Amino acid sequence: MQSFNNLFKGVIFDLDGTLVSSSLDFKALKQAVGCPLDQDILAFVQQLPTERAKKAHSIITQAEHLDAMSAKAMSGALALLDFLLLQQIPTAIVTRNSRQAAELKIERCALPIDLILSRDDGPAKPDPCCLLALAKLWQQPPSQIAYVGDHHYDIQAAKRAGMPSVLLSEQRAYGEQHGASYIFRDLMALHRALPSISLCA
Repeated sequence: MQSFNNLFKGVIFDLDGTLVSSSLDFKALKQAVGCPLDQDILAFVQQLPTERAKKAHSIITQAEHLDAMSAKAMSGALALLDFLLLQQIPTAIVTRNSRQAAELKIERCALPIDLILSRDDGPAKPDPCCLLALAKLWQQPPSQIAYVGDHHYDIQAAKRAGMPSVLLSEQRAYGEQHGASYIFRDLMALHRALPSISLCA
């Protein structure tokens, strides 16, 4: 079992695929807005002319809303969040979702997290701005805060913020390729690694 060496004074989570399920078809979504499959969809939309960007944004937000209506908490999410709450470890979410979609998913899944930063609040990941904003809010050095996600954007954002990254993936090679600090199969495996940590030290 991997050891965290009492690193964390706060934990930030990605949302889709990390705390809640998502059925978004990004290939279809990219095709709908005319985004090349090898490009980041949010970066692509950002550089479009105003009217095209508005239409693309509308398509994306509609798809996110539909996805939010079917979202379910990932296995182990509530138990892990309850554990961190009991340990008095601050938690937050940084997501590439719109705020509306993120809040709907959190409400539907009854996640005990009130602090959410979406793409409406700052540059989308892998930009580290939202992660750094939370470190400043919590008055903790980034090196004492973990960012938990399931995508290489999450790893990149954590690296750029100077935070340890926790990747949830069954493909260890994927995490090693992108330089994740820790790799766990899922939230339950991550939770099992936590009891030996003196989180309040």
